[in-house]
Amino acid sequence: MEEYIYKDENYTIVGILFEVHKNLGKGFSEIVYKDAIEYEFQQQNIPYQREKEFSVKYKDTTLKHKFYADFVVYDKIILE
Repeated sequence: MEEYIYKDENYTIVGILFEVHKNLGKGFSEIVYKDAIEYEFQQQNIPYQREKEFSVKYKDTTLKHKFYADFVVYDKIILE
């Protein structure tokens, strides 16, 4: 059996994603699901940052465009 890093945290996040899907179903735009996920993070007191900006390094340079993660959860898991 494979070992997963941050197993408990990932289990909690996946549970939230199932909860959102159970309540909203399919067909909404991405922003609606992000709002629902954010609501669940707040309700469960889960630390997160939304639309966190990251610089991207490529070889010996930093690229001019940045990466924006939908969520960074528990300060260590990127959720896209």
